[in-house]
Amino acid sequence: ASEAALRTPDSYFNEVTGEYRERRDVLVDGLNALPGVVCPKPRGAFYCVAELPVDDADAFCQWLLEHFSHEGHTVMMAPASGFYAEPGPGRRQVRLAYVLEREKLELALRVLGAALQQYANDPVPTTRVQAAR
Repeated sequence: ASEAALRTPDSYFNEVTGEYRERRDVLVDGLNALPGVVCPKPRGAFYCVAELPVDDADAFCQWLLEHFSHEGHTVMMAPASGFYAEPGPGRRQVRLAYVLEREKLELALRVLGAALQQYANDPVPTTRVQAAR
């Protein structure tokens, strides 16, 4: 594999790097445009960690998969609490990969925005998630 990489033209790597930089920027800028969402720009990964305006990202992620649909779509994210050694940090954070094409990332941002709005307006969203267990 390393031999093949050495024979690959630099233009390929420049193109791929540019594509992932664009995907990162679309996702991070789109997340930061959503009310209450804070997402620092990652400098060396294919994912970002965003803080959401929710009390429990685990419950929110479960609710997204089990109870939410916007125009036939939902969003799958990883709660960030599992990426910390201690309990507590990451409780309001999610991890999102930007491996999808730009158009799919833009769709995911629209769906996430609608989900956050609906979740905020639901007086007891976590009750529904817990009842489904």
